[in-house]
Amino acid sequence: MSLDLMFPQELISLEVSKLLPAELTIRPLASTNYKRGHLDVLAVLSVVNDLGEAAWVNQFHAMRAAPKTYYALVIIDNASDRIVGVGSIFIERKFLRGLGSVGHIEDIAVDKNQQGKKLGQRIIQALTHISENSGCYKTILNCSDANIPFYEKCGFVKKENEMAKYAPERSHTPRL
Repeated sequence: MSLDLMFPQELISLEVSKLLPAELTIRPLASTNYKRGHLDVLAVLSVVNDLGEAAWVNQFHAMRAAPKTYYALVIIDNASDRIVGVGSIFIERKFLRGLGSVGHIEDIAVDKNQQGKKLGQRIIQALTHISENSGCYKTILNCSDANIPFYEKCGFVKKENEMAKYAPERSHTPRL
């Protein structure tokens, strides 16, 4: 059975794929990954509001409809066909640096039972590969102070500060 993927598998580094244990596979997010526990793994990272499979699939298709912008990937446990790791990058097009692009790494999460196997590092390597091969002049991410040593091992350096302003609590339906 062919999977309905967010982006072509060929964009994921073969070198990173080879570094994974044999029982795991890294690939783009598929339209059927709601049932494979995508939100369960993201819940390791932050609050997840499960609005149901139809809403999840609609979000998948909306992201895929913006070509060369969103790249969400997963690590699958081949035996259980369940997701054990996730991450994404989106490419921001700029007017700066000769109309350059910046890769923003987001939502890196690994199932608690799979932590300690360098899966987070493999996800970061795969996403950085996508960013660099998309022509981005830099790849950035935000993390807590506790995670700085991990990202430094992945080749990132601490630079500048981030500020955030969260929207007031509202319904879960996006306004456009």
